[in-house]
Amino acid sequence: MTVAPAPHDDLPPRLTRLTFHGPLSEARATGMVRRLAATRPATVLDIGCGWGELLLRLLDAVPAAQGVGVDLREEDLRRGRRNAKTRGLTERARFVRESAAGTRRGPADVVLCLGASQALGDDPVTALRELRRLVTDGGRVLLGEGFWQRTPTQAELARMWPDASVTDHHGLAGLVDLAVAAGFRPEWTETASLDEWEEFESAYQADTEIWLAANPTHPLAPETRTRLDTHRTAWLTYRGILGLAYLTLVPTTP
Repeated sequence: MTVAPAPHDDLPPRLTRLTFHGPLSEARATGMVRRLAATRPATVLDIGCGWGELLLRLLDAVPAAQGVGVDLREEDLRRGRRNAKTRGLTERARFVRESAAGTRRGPADVVLCLGASQALGDDPVTALRELRRLVTDGGRVLLGEGFWQRTPTQAELARMWPDASVTDHHGLAGLVDLAVAAGFRPEWTETASLDEWEEFESAYQADTEIWLAANPTHPLAPETRTRLDTHRTAWLTYRGILGLAYLTLVPTTP
């Protein structure tokens, strides 16, 4: 069970309804953990880990494994440490506040990078090369990476994130081709469903929406309202356009 941080009563809560920081169902997560655990990793590295839910589940499944999660947001790392303590994993799971750029924490037998490739480079090619450097021969990389399900129009791009561009993502086939070119073979290719996206995006904002409805005159209300409305416009625009691929990658032998 995930232990969410206790919110301050007078402040907007943050991500308390999310188990995973991404569109990932319990069923899909269970399959991923089972597949990765079957390789019997001794070491796990989680890039941009947040609170590291999948990392902790994998350590639960492989009692001999040691894991490290790196991220820059201390609030999320504290949540990960609390969850590790609750599950009796404190001795095997470390959450470290540091940049992943050029990290020397690899190579690891399993490298997780779920929606966090930007921590390794400005583009998927650079990130994939870094992931190949960080994984042991015979290990596995689990990459969660965005892709275009169809090419967005300029009007749609204008309602997404600031300076959104067609070049921000590849199609799914192009993304898998990039992984192969970087020195991997795709063991498993799967994509987040629309249900997973809607569950994630709704949970991402739900608690704060409720807080705003109850606190419309709070000093933080204008900023919170703008943030919520901007994000909701973005995700309802990229709904069905932006996909998330989960690629389980096997490094090729040099």
